Amino acid sequence: MEHDNQTESPRILSIGQCGFDGGMIADFLTRQLGARVEAADDLEDARRLLASGPFQLVLVNRILDGDGSSGVDLIRAIKQDPNSAVSAPPVMLVSNLPAAQQEAREAGAVPGFGKSDLSQSETAQRIREAIRR
Repeated sequence: MEHDNQTESPRILSIGQCGFDGGMIADFLTRQLGARVEAADDLEDARRLLASGPFQLVLVNRILDGDGSSGVDLIRAIKQDPNSAVSAPPVMLVSNLPAAQQEAREAGAVPGFGKSDLSQSETAQRIREAIRR
């Protein structure tokens, strides 16, 4: 495991992933960062979890698995929330599409990654940098 034991395990919220992808992402984050990953299906679930305590990172699927809604719209809603506990953590889009990544950055997200990028060391580094913000 590449996780630095001198730091607390990052708490990461993963929103809108299907069961398989959510498990794959959580496994990657646990192995690479020693992260504790919690899942939310939609904006309501995400707000409830975000209010429960600090998260170091929020990951949002491009299209939410549960209802097919836009992950970028969800990012906008999170980033525009006046509650500082909700708007404070960095948010990343999970998508392989460059145009979707650009739209997410314009909505206030930090550069994200695609599921196909999980095996790349650059992805783990990008996540580490976002968590340090």
